[in-house]
Amino acid sequence: MRLTLRFFAIFLFTVLFSALTQAQTTGNFIKASIGYGSSSSYYIEDYGSQDEVDVMGGGLYLQGEYIIGLKSWFSIRPYAGAIFESVDKNQNVQNQPQYKVTTNAFLMGGKVRICAPIPWVAPFIEGGIGTSIGKFETFTPNMNFNKSDVLLHIPFSIGLAIGRHNNFEIGISGYFHPAAKQSTGVFALGYNFPLD
Repeated sequence: MRLTLRFFAIFLFTVLFSALTQAQTTGNFIKASIGYGSSSSYYIEDYGSQDEVDVMGGGLYLQGEYIIGLKSWFSIRPYAGAIFESVDKNQNVQNQPQYKVTTNAFLMGGKVRICAPIPWVAPFIEGGIGTSIGKFETFTPNMNFNKSDVLLHIPFSIGLAIGRHNNFEIGISGYFHPAAKQSTGVFALGYNFPLD
C-alpha cells in the first residue's frame, strides 16, 4: 500500500508541476544590464597611508547580451559591454605615490549560463571567455601595469532571474584580467527583451 501511495504522489507532482519548470524561456532575447563596477588588485598589499578602498577604482558598467536559449536551463550568451572607472584624488597622501587600480574598457566575448528550473526566482551561474579593449592601470607597491591594450578576461557571474517569465535579473559578476593582475567586480540589474 505504501508503494502505491508513493507512486501516486510522484505521478501527481510530476504532472502538476512539470509545466512550471521554465527557468528561462527557450528562444532568442536581448538582455540589457546596468550596474556599478569596482576594480582591485589580485594581491593584498600595504598601501601606506591609503586605505584599500581608496585604491580601488569604481564606476559605471553597461552590457548587452544576445541570448540563445537552447533549453530552459541552458543558454549561450555572446556579449558586449563597457566599464568606466576612476579613483578620487586623495589630498592626504604625502611622501608616497597615489596608488590606484582602474579599468576603462570595452568588453566582448561569450559565456554560457546554467539556470535552475525554478519558477519566479531562478538562480543561475555563468562562465566564459572574452577580450577587453581599453586602458588598464594597476599601480600598487608591487605592481606597475599601465597600458592601453587588448587583454584576455575571464567572466564569471552568479545571480537570480526573477519575475513571472524570469525577465528581470539581479547579479554579481567578476571579470578577471590576468595580464593586468586585476579583477573587476560588478553588481548589476538587467532586463530581457524577447525577439521571437
